[in-house]
This record gives sequence, C-alpha cells and structure tokens, in this order.
Amino acid sequence: MTTSTTVQPKVPALPSSPHRLHRPLVAVSIALAVLTLVGIGGALFDDRDLLGHPIWMKPLKFMISFALYCVTLAWMLSLQTKARRLGWWMGTIVAAGVAAEMVLIVGQVVVRGRQLHFNMSTPRDTLIHDIMAGTVYVIWIAVLVVAIQLLFDKPGDRALRWSIRLALGTTLGGMLLGSLMFRATPAQQQAIDATGREEFFGSHSVGVEDGGPGMPITGWSTEGGDLRIGHFLGIHALQLIPLLALGLVLLARRYAVLRAEGPRTALVTIGAAAYAGLIWLVTWQAQRGESLVHPGGATLIAFGSLLSATIVLSLTVFQRARRTTLD
Repeated sequence: MTTSTTVQPKVPALPSSPHRLHRPLVAVSIALAVLTLVGIGGALFDDRDLLGHPIWMKPLKFMISFALYCVTLAWMLSLQTKARRLGWWMGTIVAAGVAAEMVLIVGQVVVRGRQLHFNMSTPRDTLIHDIMAGTVYVIWIAVLVVAIQLLFDKPGDRALRWSIRLALGTTLGGMLLGSLMFRATPAQQQAIDATGREEFFGSHSVGVEDGGPGMPITGWSTEGGDLRIGHFLGIHALQLIPLLALGLVLLARRYAVLRAEGPRTALVTIGAAAYAGLIWLVTWQAQRGESLVHPGGATLIAFGSLLSATIVLSLTVFQRARRTTLD
C-alpha cells in the first residue's frame, strides 16, 4: 500500500531590491517630505484663501502626492534587471519634472496668490500654465517607457510582476484623465465668444463652478461632479495595486491557500480590474455632474455590480486554490 504526500508551496518572501533605490527620485521625495512640513505650517498659520480654500492646501496635496509617487517609482526601478541605464534616465526625467512642477505650483499659488489651473488671464499665467502642461506630458512619456521596460522584465514573483505592470498601466491612464478637465465650461465659452480671448479655460467641477463647497482636505465638490477624483485614484494606483500584492504575501504566511503564485496573481488581476472599474465609475459619475457624496440610483447600481463581481471572482479563486491545496 502506498501513500501519497502533497508538497505544499513554500511561504513566499517579501521581495528584496537587487539594486539601490533611484537616488534622484529619493532625493525629490525627501525634499517634498520636508516641504510638506513647511506646507502644514503654512496651512496652520497663513490665513490667506484662494477660491474659498486655504492657500496652502493645494500645494500641500501635491507635495504629499508627488512624494509618494516618486518613492514608489524609485522602488520599482530598483527591481529592474534589464536596461537599467535607460530606466535610470527615465526616473531622472520624472524627478526633474516633478521638482519643476512643484516649484511652479508653490510659486504660482503661494508666492503670487494666483489660481493655478486653467488660468490664462495674463501672459505670465499662460506661460506657467503651458510649462506645467508640457512638463506633465514629459513625465507621462518617461513613465510609459518604464512601464514598457517592466512589461518585458521579471522582477519578483509572478504576482508582484503583474501588480507592477497593472499599476503602471493604470496610473498612466489616470494621468490622462486630467485632460478631461481642460474643456471650456458653458460660462467660459460664452466669455470667449463675447471677448475673443481666454482668461480661464477648463474646470475641475461639472455642473457647478470651481471654488464652491467641497469635502475636507481634498476639496472635491459636494454639490456637483468633480473630475479630480478619478484622476487622483488613477495616479495612486501606482502604490495601491503593488500594496495588494505585498499584502497577499504577508497573508500567505498564515493561509496556505495563498502560497502558490497562481491564486495571488489572479487576485491581483481581479483587484486591479476592480480598481480600474472604480476609476471609471467615479469619472462617469463626475461627468454627469453628480457629487461623490450624493450618488444617484444609477451610480449605486453600478457600484453594487462592481463590488459583487469582485467578491464572486475572488471567492472563486479562493475556492479553487483551496481544492488544489487539499488535493
């Protein structure tokens, strides 16, 4: 009589970076972290307002967002095994672009006290607007090159590799969502038709004017749609999707069903798809002039469908992985 033994998969280890972190990106992240402390002080002691919000709030949000973006990209580049010199240059371009953006943001908002986005009131405002727009596209192209590189590279196990690829793809899409804001509102179009010139072109909000009642900290409109929400979620897919992969590695230490690469890769893919669905949902909601905090019936049905599909697919993966583990 023979007995069969099942070989259990090894407990996966957290990924280690084979190379040091990208220094220019880390340097920019540290500088932004220090600047964040200055921004917090400004928010506390500078009582100036811009468009109904504390004048330091917008630069402060950009400081935190850019710092997280740069340090995450520095980590991803440290995992590269191929064409590392090209990756280093792309990371350096991103670091320089972010530094330039931050100088312009602080200079325009805090120093000059002028509206940052959509402002073409004066030649200087237009110049700052155009430089910022051009810099964003340069950053986008550099991140695209990194995404293509990592599509053919193999850092870490399969679940981590796909989390990085999906995160980069989603963040590139999220950055492009910002272009939806650069359309004339009905009031702006009337002014352009009447005067023949553009003083302000574009808006964060849909159905209401910018500068109205907003959510704490984020400032997202509580009365109409806000296109910044999908843009924000898309950009920070860069952190959240790889965090899902890393979280599954930690859970695998306790739950044997997650130790194989297959189930974790499937769950990462489902999570990324659900996150992309959420980005689409909040963008669709905003384009209909609906506030995030006042969802209508169609929005709630769409969200419920997305949540249900995510849960069903995830449970299916768990169930199949459990049967495989017990066999």
